[in-house]
Amino acid sequence: MKKITGKMKISEIIQKYPEVVNFLAIEWGFHCVSCFFAGYDTFEQGAKIHGIEGKDFKMMLKMCNELIK
Repeated sequence: MKKITGKMKISEIIQKYPEVVNFLAIEWGFHCVSCFFAGYDTFEQGAKIHGIEGKDFKMMLKMCNELIK
């Protein structure tokens, strides 16, 4: 089963699930997808840097997983 987790590196998500890239950038302002640190930061770390935490992060993660189904 496909699943994105908060512990995945951003670059891994981009590579495995390119269909979420525009969604993250447009809907959430999550432009980490084109950042140098995408190879180092986890999805959760990148989101936290951009102020997406707690319930908001859980919602974003849930929406991403719905997109890849």
